[in-house]
Amino acid sequence: MYDVAIIGCGITGASIAYRLSRFDLKTVVIEKENDVAMGATRANSAIVHAGYDPEENTLMAKLNVRSVELTKELCKNLSVPYAQIGSLVLAFSEEEAQHIEKLYKRGINNGVEGLRVLSAEETKEKEPFVSDDVVCSLYAPTAAIISPWEYALALAETAVVNGTQIMFSSEVSDIKKTDEMFVIRAGEKEIKAKTVINAAGVQADRIHDMVLPHEFEIIPNKGAYFILDKCEGTRTKHVVFQCPNKDGKGVLVSPTVHGNLIVGPNAVPSERYDTSAKLSDLVFVKRKAIKSVPSVDFRTNIKNFSGVRPNSTESDFIIKSTDGFIDVAGIKSPGLASAAGIAEYVEQLMCNSGIRLSEKTSYIKDRKQIRFKELSHEERKKLVESNPLYGRVICRCETVTEGEIVDAIHRPIVPRTVDGIKRRCGAGLGRCQGGFCGPRVVEILSRELKVDREEIAKDRDVSYILKRRER
Repeated sequence: MYDVAIIGCGITGASIAYRLSRFDLKTVVIEKENDVAMGATRANSAIVHAGYDPEENTLMAKLNVRSVELTKELCKNLSVPYAQIGSLVLAFSEEEAQHIEKLYKRGINNGVEGLRVLSAEETKEKEPFVSDDVVCSLYAPTAAIISPWEYALALAETAVVNGTQIMFSSEVSDIKKTDEMFVIRAGEKEIKAKTVINAAGVQADRIHDMVLPHEFEIIPNKGAYFILDKCEGTRTKHVVFQCPNKDGKGVLVSPTVHGNLIVGPNAVPSERYDTSAKLSDLVFVKRKAIKSVPSVDFRTNIKNFSGVRPNSTESDFIIKSTDGFIDVAGIKSPGLASAAGIAEYVEQLMCNSGIRLSEKTSYIKDRKQIRFKELSHEERKKLVESNPLYGRVICRCETVTEGEIVDAIHRPIVPRTVDGIKRRCGAGLGRCQGGFCGPRVVEILSRELKVDREEIAKDRDVSYILKRRER
């Protein structure tokens, strides 16, 4: 019997698992995929929003602003790439300038620190490559960029170190409520828990309906992106937005924590797991982005992808507790930016419902990860002397060593796929997208996991790379 079962291990489920791992609770996370952060968490804009966009007095506003400092501190403690570079929302007309004023006032009321409305000249001083047509902009210095999948992995790993169990490849098919517990059917497993937290992303409405009367629906909405090579990574210094509209926060142009430039997304209705990046979507994104930053060189594109937002029929986040079942649903943007505050809020809901949370006497809150390319020459020398595997560069684009890959394989949550390695240490993120290092990563995974190379998948369980020739 578990005290808590969390369904879903995206950034929301991982954040809640991390938060609850401080307490003497027997907690399990149930995840349908074979790794952490396989849904919207790994396919988004990677932005920690400042908090001026959500409507006043909403959970979105409260939890987004609350999370800004929490996220910064968590990334520091957990060795997660993070950079507070600030953001600019551009206005290209007097009508949009009025909307900038509206966002400014809303941000002030939401408690966002340091907001300023900049003139066209001030905007161009901060971002020389933005369009000459800009009228003014909203500057938010507390906005940041982050590596979302590394953030979720760090939270989940630390939760596991503190006793949390994660069940992968376990899709929930049924939940029964009795007087004393919930009985969850996930694949061939039967899991019993006193409290269930529904953090299932695009499946959150279906999970809810297994336990409670129908109240909301998830309405999947897809956005496509370009990732441009590092030669474009300094095209902007801040996250550059356009004025938001009914479809979302608009197409952005932004550096990434890995040194690339990200451009996107659009917003179109989609199926729950349709992550295809269609030509029409990319044409739209390119056209919109050039309006903000005309000089973006799309010839340097190295990857396109799409992510699916778990929008819902409710305008706000859906976070509430009903007889031991806690919905954490409709966590659309700014969900990544709000995750730390969401976890804190869920903890409060549990306390309010009478669950006694007793803190552990021994709790590990920190996590360290070696990134060879970030070390000084002397630090590299010492590391290679202690472990020669760190002297073998496997991914030349990102300067990822065999030592880092082996370290990733033997961390608390074991990656079993090539993309699992990419998410943990960056091998395959660069210009060639794994064309050079991919085969070596397969060999290392095979060796360290003691499995045949044919058993190594690219990403999900069925995406096999090699097949033995039948004789």
